[in-house]
Amino acid sequence: MIQAVIFDLDGVIVSTDECHYQAWRALAEREGIPFSRQDNERLRGVSRMESLDIVLEKADRAYTDHEKQSLAAYKNDLYVALIESISANDLLPGAYNAVTKLRGMGIKTAIGSSSKNAPKILERLGITELFDAIADGNGIKRSKPDPDVFLLAADMLGVAPTQCLVVEDAEAGVEAALNAGMPCLGLGAARRHPGAAISADSLADFDLPAWVAAQNADEV
Repeated sequence: MIQAVIFDLDGVIVSTDECHYQAWRALAEREGIPFSRQDNERLRGVSRMESLDIVLEKADRAYTDHEKQSLAAYKNDLYVALIESISANDLLPGAYNAVTKLRGMGIKTAIGSSSKNAPKILERLGITELFDAIADGNGIKRSKPDPDVFLLAADMLGVAPTQCLVVEDAEAGVEAALNAGMPCLGLGAARRHPGAAISADSLADFDLPAWVAAQNADEV
């Protein structure tokens, strides 16, 4: 029985990819480091510090831990300024309907995101109250593909991991779900991951509540 659905935030509920890209590009340009949209794709589902290490792979010098912390803070300040313009109009198609229908069915809902800015983004979207739990980068030490954020969400919900379904758009997120012992709906690029239990282009293209209802009916 699926008792809860844990949603990744960026790329599933809302897309802030462009905000991330613009912030990382500004940092890279300041440091004289090449950075392309292709490079940005490698940062999907990865923590801020791990993303920084990827960006710095093309640097012509080594950076101290203190410098890295400063660079990460600089990037985050840029990103936070960019997401100030986010509103409910930026919800991805199908996301709001999927969450509200699941809740109407008695299914618990949670956010499982590596981003430390998740609470702020949810506030800007006006949907914080739609989730029974918000597990984010502020509550974990290891980001995806480690399972920590999904296990934290399950614990906050009081639901066994095997009874949680994860919705992810990044391969690292699918890996994290599998490492947590949770089935996963892979969206977008993650739909190609062989470990995804089900796949779809987006929540607009897949009736998630109906699928959950069918799965639970089979278990009765």
